[in-house]
Amino acid sequence: MPERAAHLYTCQGLSTYRVAATVGISRQRVTRMLHRAGVSVKPKGSGRRRLPRGAGARVPDPLLADLYLRYRLTCAQISELTQIPARTIQDRLRAYGVQLRTRGRYNREDRLAIEPDILTDMYLHAGLPSGEVGRILGVSRRVVLRTAHDEGLPVRMGGPAPSHGPTEIELITALYADPDVQHVLTRHGLPVVPAGGPIWQRFPVPVQLGPDLAQELYESCGIGVHHIELLTGQPADSVRKLLHAAGVVLRPAGGRSPFLRRWRTSQTMVQLAQEV
Repeated sequence: MPERAAHLYTCQGLSTYRVAATVGISRQRVTRMLHRAGVSVKPKGSGRRRLPRGAGARVPDPLLADLYLRYRLTCAQISELTQIPARTIQDRLRAYGVQLRTRGRYNREDRLAIEPDILTDMYLHAGLPSGEVGRILGVSRRVVLRTAHDEGLPVRMGGPAPSHGPTEIELITALYADPDVQHVLTRHGLPVVPAGGPIWQRFPVPVQLGPDLAQELYESCGIGVHHIELLTGQPADSVRKLLHAAGVVLRPAGGRSPFLRRWRTSQTMVQLAQEV
């Protein structure tokens, strides 16, 4: 094993991290092996070769954008394929007009990982539970539900039967039509972003959301954290943390928000008036 580790590091140009993953041992053990074998280990375990200047210059920008947007590859993965430094790929994508994906656990763009037509057939038409759809497609239940929200599909609270709740497009339209919400958005100068498309397309850059605005939308307007996400592009988890930090007591999960009760009542009144 020491000979193989030394060969991968010195001859193949792999980093100590990749050598460790290849031979199935820890990076620290790889480093000790290399030291004992008399191999000089570069700082931070960087054993990879530097890419030559101008590497990948012939790779067209449309191809880079296609790999990044259509195939959802990271800049590091594209770098391995094209021999272009990852930082150069980022610069070229930005210059080409591509909005780079955000990082972290609540990456808004990577939530969309299922073909909408497939999700509609399995989740809406066939009535499969979100967990079962995820197992069939090889994704988590969270991704299934997030894609359903982004595509405006009615999301079930549980059980196999399709619900008759509002689609996301109907919900966004109702939020912007609510007088209380309109007043707050206008006073704070928040833009009206029409419904249609996933949240990361509607808000490439989330609206700046402070604790006062979040609290006013949640308490005064009576909308939920997911509704605030639909109006600002800020992830619901971030909104929830912001409200907690502001000392706001959140409503119990599972019930309708005051806004939804208000909207449902107005819909019922309209239907009754039409029947009369």
